[in-house]
Amino acid sequence: MMMRKFIICVLCGAVLLSFLSVSAAAEEPVKYYVAKAVAKYPHDISSYTQGLFFHEGRLYESTGQYGESTFREVDINTGRALQRLDFDGRYFVEGSVVFGDRLYILTWTDGLCFVYELDGLRYLGQFHYPRQGWGLATDGTSLIASEGTSYIYFIDPEDFSTERSVQVVLNGRPVDYINELEYIDGKIWANVYMTENILIIDPASGKVEGVVDCSGLHAKGDRSMRDDVFNGIAYNAVDGSIYVTGKYWRYLYKIELEEK
Repeated sequence: MMMRKFIICVLCGAVLLSFLSVSAAAEEPVKYYVAKAVAKYPHDISSYTQGLFFHEGRLYESTGQYGESTFREVDINTGRALQRLDFDGRYFVEGSVVFGDRLYILTWTDGLCFVYELDGLRYLGQFHYPRQGWGLATDGTSLIASEGTSYIYFIDPEDFSTERSVQVVLNGRPVDYINELEYIDGKIWANVYMTENILIIDPASGKVEGVVDCSGLHAKGDRSMRDDVFNGIAYNAVDGSIYVTGKYWRYLYKIELEEK
């Protein structure tokens, strides 16, 4: 009888140790980084940057404001538009992304997502969107959208239905104002509106695994009279490089991360 109790205790202890080990691994501390500029490129100061991304090595940008909203392919070396789509003044354009051969462009409060053929920017149609449109990205399976709250939504690109959502949480607390999004190496990178921070988020749980401080990038001498907030993350899968900018900023910065 005593031997049986001993065996049970040993087994319980092993299960407890295994549970504690898994819990400890799940609670790894958040990593903090500083973004360092390794190069900078001209950025059109008329661009109120909302969406920024690379597709097959080519840079694209969607810009906002009523009467100023555009989508453009950008020459990274000059900041000039190689092709450009201008929107009716009643629309305020937000995030954008390519999925397959289709371009998806969110509007802010109109409840619409426009769909285009990327080659030639031919209009294909639109979807109803039941939330505010902020950021837009893709993991290659779903579209990923933000609405300016602490929630991120995974959306079916075929019918724009919501598949699931996660709440972004940093050290146990929700983070609001999740804005422009990018999907990099299995993680969601997100601007936090009105800050110069990027969050690196686990897409399964919403847990913030890293915080990137970008406040040192945009030096006083780089600023223009029109400068607005930090916004825009673009990952070039061709060479693994990452670029950031801001609304009306004069420069696009290629960055590398240094852990604090």
